[in-house]
Amino acid sequence: MRIVIAGGHGQIALRLERLLSARGDEVAGIIRRAEQGDDLRAAGAEPVLLDLESASVEEVAAQLRGADAAVFAAGAGPGSGTARKETVDKGAAMVFADAAVRAGVRRFVIVSSMGADPAHQGDDVFDVYLRAKGEADAHVTRQDALDWTILRPGALTDEPGTGLVRLEAHTGRGPVPRDDVAAVLAELVDTSATAGLTLELIGGSTPITVAVKSVAGN
Repeated sequence: MRIVIAGGHGQIALRLERLLSARGDEVAGIIRRAEQGDDLRAAGAEPVLLDLESASVEEVAAQLRGADAAVFAAGAGPGSGTARKETVDKGAAMVFADAAVRAGVRRFVIVSSMGADPAHQGDDVFDVYLRAKGEADAHVTRQDALDWTILRPGALTDEPGTGLVRLEAHTGRGPVPRDDVAAVLAELVDTSATAGLTLELIGGSTPITVAVKSVAGN
């Protein structure tokens, strides 16, 4: 498969790139800064220099044409203010989804956040973030041309992955290693039977492949 990842230099994205390239997939990661390219190449991915905050749908679609799947793993980051929650977590996600439609890429996986809700109230940065993620998710679900899956991880940690998770429509809150989030994404990209599902993810007791197959059967 050829898989294009938005936010290619993110902590989850770099882990995902290593997993996908190791299994023989062709991976491209969209990055904003050229100096990030070496890290992607080390992970086995092709760096694509493009600023999703300012790029047009057509410019993004040009990078997606010929891909088998698209993964949105970009984020403004914890140190950013409310403006970039709107331009990255919401705006860039919408542009990436629209570009996938235009490029004819059906399989689309978006990394969201537990608690994301377009009707979330409040003006603090985290409130704006949850609302932006919720609005992006809602936009993706309206795209009939996409076989979309929304993944909402719990509290991200840098603990080594266990390969054991809880993946359900509603899990309740809990931590999950970034390693395991990336491993679940690698499975989801390959499992189109999860299309149309919004899934929460935390650490658990079920092997990742079993967990993905289980939700795919629902």
